[in-house]
Amino acid sequence: MDARPEKQERWDRRMETPLAVASLLFLAGYTVRVLAHGMGQAWLDLCLAVTLGAWGVFIVDYMVRLRLSGLGPLHFVRAHLLGTIVLVLPLLRPLQMVKIYEQIQRRHDKPRLTLYARVMAYSSLTVALLGFAGALAVYQHERGASGATIRTFGDALWWAAETLTTVGYGDVTPVTTIGRVIAVGMMACGVALIGAVTGSFSSWLIQTFTREDEKRPPGGTPGAS
Repeated sequence: MDARPEKQERWDRRMETPLAVASLLFLAGYTVRVLAHGMGQAWLDLCLAVTLGAWGVFIVDYMVRLRLSGLGPLHFVRAHLLGTIVLVLPLLRPLQMVKIYEQIQRRHDKPRLTLYARVMAYSSLTVALLGFAGALAVYQHERGASGATIRTFGDALWWAAETLTTVGYGDVTPVTTIGRVIAVGMMACGVALIGAVTGSFSSWLIQTFTREDEKRPPGGTPGAS
């Protein structure tokens, strides 16, 4: 029996709590730095240190997983593309909490929700975290820009909701390059998440109606003679 998967399993169990705490600290530190305008510089520096420290935890976890996998760096990146993207892009850092929750549920091997309910629950949690983080990032870069329409965090939240749902009223839009790059990423995520939820819901409806048809006795169909 290969000891490598066993070591990876032990590492996963060991890192569940630290990764969850690091995810929360990263989001909290980033939120305070963006929204606490009147806070003293010492506190802002502390929040930056907390954010960078949480990022360091993710880097260490990634490097250990790379070593335990026994794969080459390029092969590991291809096999764990989403994890690599989450590591590199701070905007997606809070999504680590969704991954951790999924791992914990899988560890117990007794999910309380059906597959379709889990897809919708995970998608909803992802939308909430991504929308909040995206609003923070856009607000950080837009609030002082010339000609900006996103002037308050409320404007940023409204813009994030428009973007993730692909509504796009156009009443508030980013004007900076970084803001527009964030917008493109959130549009892509919004389309993917809406597709996942819609597809899962449609599949559930089809499965439900199919079961009802199978349970219906012969001749029980309305209009049948």
